[in-house]
Amino acid sequence: MRRLALSATIILSLGLTGPTLAQQAGTGGVRYRWVDASGLPHYSDSLTMDALKYGYDVINSSGTVTEHVQKQLSPTERAAAEKQAAEAAARKHAVDQQKARDIQLLNTYPDEDALKDEQQQVLESLDAQMNTTRSNLHTQDSALTDLLNRAADEERQKKPVPKYLVDQITGQRNVVANERGLLEREKANREAMLQQQAQELQHFRDLKAAEKADRGY
Repeated sequence: MRRLALSATIILSLGLTGPTLAQQAGTGGVRYRWVDASGLPHYSDSLTMDALKYGYDVINSSGTVTEHVQKQLSPTERAAAEKQAAEAAARKHAVDQQKARDIQLLNTYPDEDALKDEQQQVLESLDAQMNTTRSNLHTQDSALTDLLNRAADEERQKKPVPKYLVDQITGQRNVVANERGLLEREKANREAMLQQQAQELQHFRDLKAAEKADRGY
């Protein structure tokens, strides 16, 4: 009796139940293992609904885990997992893109002066565009002034302003407004470019400093 009690104690300490032992004896080894919501391990030689629910390990005849299968996810859990995976992928993609841009920046400009020269050329191109817009605005504004003067002449002669002239004035005002709006956008674009170039220059300096630190000289 004492020997039987000792054997039962050993079996319970291993967490093996009677059916589990029988299954092991019948199959020659445990094949599936999972842990339930209470943290208790379970073993079986075939997949059960609980194993699928909680996720399980596949164990060979030597007792080695050969595969771990994640638990089945609810639609809400699956959506959350997919969102998390997508966010992680987006972060990795952003990091990879930044690394590629950094490499291109360092390969394109051998030193700070080369980058500054390129930036200045960009600003000069923007300035040329604004000068063209200013010239067009001046031309269109002069045309509007001429139309307004013609309308004023009609009024001074106590004549009604012809409809065609009113329509021309309305259309020309729209042209002037569009040109003026374009010029304002170009100014804003140049200011944004200045800020971007300042950030790019500082980033270039940081990359060069990191390169120097890695070389040790």
